[in-house]
Amino acid sequence: MMLLGACAGWSLITAAAHDGRPEGMLLAVLAVAAGYAAGRVSGTLLPVAAPGAGAAAGLALAVALPGLSPGPRYTVPLGHVGATAALLALAAGAACCAAWATPVPALRLGLRALAAATVLTAAALGSAAGCAAGAAVLLCSLAAGRVSRRGAGLAALAVAAALVAGTTWAVAAGWLPDGLTGALADRLTPHRVQLWRDALRLAGRDSGLGVGPGRFGELSDTTPHTLLSDGKPHSAPLQQAAEQGFVGVFLLAAAFCWVLHALWRTPRSTPVALTAGASLTALAVLASVGNALSFTTVTVGAGLLAGWATARPWAGDDPEPHF
Repeated sequence: MMLLGACAGWSLITAAAHDGRPEGMLLAVLAVAAGYAAGRVSGTLLPVAAPGAGAAAGLALAVALPGLSPGPRYTVPLGHVGATAALLALAAGAACCAAWATPVPALRLGLRALAAATVLTAAALGSAAGCAAGAAVLLCSLAAGRVSRRGAGLAALAVAAALVAGTTWAVAAGWLPDGLTGALADRLTPHRVQLWRDALRLAGRDSGLGVGPGRFGELSDTTPHTLLSDGKPHSAPLQQAAEQGFVGVFLLAAAFCWVLHALWRTPRSTPVALTAGASLTALAVLASVGNALSFTTVTVGAGLLAGWATARPWAGDDPEPHF
């Protein structure tokens, strides 16, 4: 809670310094905190039913909401493919956590089938990112059953998230060889890469405080020439750097590292901890190259999953060593 409070407080400070609009950041912090609290309570009372129901709800939202909401795709509650992919990855993680939490073989099989259904749904929706993220979460969850110590697994997940974020930054800064940068730009679209470069340029203007929350769209050279732009750089680390300086980037990274530390310390089983870690790492990867964290549905889901995976079981349950 202190870390989330620091994130909220810093957004207010940077907004006051540059006449920014911190409402989006404050809403994200509130959504994560509310989801985490609800996950801790429901995960203690219903360790199987709560994440299982959450997975089904996430799958239903990914299918229903985009088709029910009129208007441009960036105004849809789930936004573009990145947000939908993130929600499906979280749903797959919740289903797999519930599967590891139940001792009933038939129910465990059914919950894993639900996780597999999220991968198939992503393919049906045309979300290659969601299909890949969901499949990665499912495979990591199955492999987690053979891991006795969770520390190395969580450290590997942290390295994977850092590598993706670092690659995003390197592409924006032009540090990679031209051939590799061109290949990545073709996959990510040149327009997205140009937004990243705008964010890095704005970060250089004031590396301490940034240009202020919510002001990227006003100051970017690329956004005014974009049809139906949402005014964001489509990369959470670069958006934090541009709008809240490098302190904002540090707070974002610290929040992710704290979640991994909480999963390392959780009394839940190692497969549950590693499954949740894989799902949240998939979200971090999608947020590094997309706009997933700009949607309340996704931030609430991330908080819920973290809460379910770190909920303390009743005294009658045997905690597992985790070092």
